[in-house]
Amino acid sequence: MFLSTVEKQLDAKRRIVLPQDFRAAAAGTFDGVYCFASFEGECLEGGGQAFFDTYLNLIDELPFGDPTRSAMETSVLGGMVKLAFDTAGRITLPETLCEEFGLTDWVALVGLRSRFQIWPREAFKTHRARQRDLAREGLHALRAQQRGALTS
Repeated sequence: MFLSTVEKQLDAKRRIVLPQDFRAAAAGTFDGVYCFASFEGECLEGGGQAFFDTYLNLIDELPFGDPTRSAMETSVLGGMVKLAFDTAGRITLPETLCEEFGLTDWVALVGLRSRFQIWPREAFKTHRARQRDLAREGLHALRAQQRGALTS
């Protein structure tokens, strides 16, 4: 499971050391991670074999020729990169993805259970604040709904 948020610095070759627990969570058919541009924000999304299989299964739920399936195949499979770990546990991020998301120096690695995201550090601070607000509002609405169900 990918947990926590860790800030790391990219080196001059766009390499980053993934935390040991991230590397362990990614263990699968090859020694590395799958990564592509996230649908949820201006960041990269990655994970191990289970993460990849989740997207394959989601795509397979849609009939061949469905526009959503085609969009998912193009975005996920067409945009997917396999990033192998080197002997130091580093992955090298593709230059095109670094440029697209402004990954130039410090990044935030954000564990999200079966996946993780890689954000520019400052962009993640803004995203995290928005997510906390949404979580508060959503939890408040859920609790109100639960209280309403109890009184009905």
